[in-house]
Amino acid sequence: MSRPVEAVSIDEIRAAESRLSGLALRTPLIRLNAPDDAGEIYLKLENLQPVGAFKIRSIGNILSSTDPEKLRLGVYTASSGNSGYALAWLARRLGVAATVYVPESAPEGKLASIRRMGAQVKLVPYADWWDIICKHEVVGEPGMYVDAVCGPAALAGNATIGLEIIQELPDVDTIVVPFGGGGVSCGIASAVAALKPDTHVFGAECETSTALKSAFEAGQIVEVEHKTSFISGIGATSVLPEMWPLLQQLLEGSIVSSLEAVTDAIRVLFESNRVVAEAAGATALAAALSSDANGPVVCVITGGNIDNSHMIEVLQGRVPRANSLDQN
Repeated sequence: MSRPVEAVSIDEIRAAESRLSGLALRTPLIRLNAPDDAGEIYLKLENLQPVGAFKIRSIGNILSSTDPEKLRLGVYTASSGNSGYALAWLARRLGVAATVYVPESAPEGKLASIRRMGAQVKLVPYADWWDIICKHEVVGEPGMYVDAVCGPAALAGNATIGLEIIQELPDVDTIVVPFGGGGVSCGIASAVAALKPDTHVFGAECETSTALKSAFEAGQIVEVEHKTSFISGIGATSVLPEMWPLLQQLLEGSIVSSLEAVTDAIRVLFESNRVVAEAAGATALAAALSSDANGPVVCVITGGNIDNSHMIEVLQGRVPRANSLDQN
């Protein structure tokens, strides 16, 4: 087992903010327009980043703080789409080669975006893909593995989201963050702990994979079923061991929504605020709409890279289907 990940300091977060200036956007924080009984809910729109997702913050901070000589042989990562797209986009700017390992079920729309940036895509079985994430390497693969979840530079980059939220909405009571590996939720919670420790931070999951909620209920990491669906970017068979101590320290818990509730949240975001969110990003709103949190609630809309066919189905009132090469 790797060493447990530790929270990043406010100095590390401010240094990341400086590095990301001109690279990642300071995204808007806007009020949700509907439904009327939703309460005071705000949306942190990371779907508006240049790559359509927050990953530009974590990976951008990693690459910006790395000695260029270490990047000479290229970079690679394991991703269901957004990390790979961010890595490909940033590698192209730096003029270095990029390789992205993706599960065979990755949505074709995200793979096309990665390839357009000039990166190589390697499809692997889900179990092999998850093994790469856990081990942080591929034996024999040249270049530097970019860990967008567990490293301090990744956490500090993600934490800039929390910094911006507290600066713009200092009385925020609750922040809800889609939960995948824990990098963005723990990053945001690190900033919150430093600046406004009475704010509650929750992970948001879908019923298709409840690794975080199950771990909190059991008081330890447990294996859960990962059901295939149109959701990508979140959901795994377990919490990463090195992240578990920090998750226990920084998060209040997990709010789980049904697949139907997540689909409804995508539609609400579009119809109420004309916000296009992928399913993973919409889990935060689905969770907030079902919670009884007091005071201002911020939902982090982590990404907007939804396949066009899925969005059409959502707007027609259907839960998109998953299939071999078009499932999220």
